[in-house]
Amino acid sequence: MGFGAWALGGGGWAFGWGPQHDAQSIASIRHALELGVNWIDTAAVYGLGHSEEVVRQALEGIPSNDRPYIFTKCGLVWDERWPDAPPRQVLAPASIRRECEASLHPVQVDG
Repeated sequence: MGFGAWALGGGGWAFGWGPQHDAQSIASIRHALELGVNWIDTAAVYGLGHSEEVVRQALEGIPSNDRPYIFTKCGLVWDERWPDAPPRQVLAPASIRRECEASLHPVQVDG
């Protein structure tokens, strides 16, 4: 069973679900883990990186052996100057590698 973190990205970007409260989002993830959820779906494009930051905060203090799997996606690249513009679809190998590596930092996991 998984936890989808798209809405945690909040508003202020092209596909945002509106304002979210990070503390409530973190509590929701932790509650889901207590109920047996063993993976979290996020992506760099969710909130233009904010969802991954919220996931990282939710996992703080959880021993690595008890952490869920973290799944991310790639292929949607945004322009920081225009957060309301729809992301571009980019599936070039160099972009995929860059996006995957960039996602490791916010959630603080190894590849």
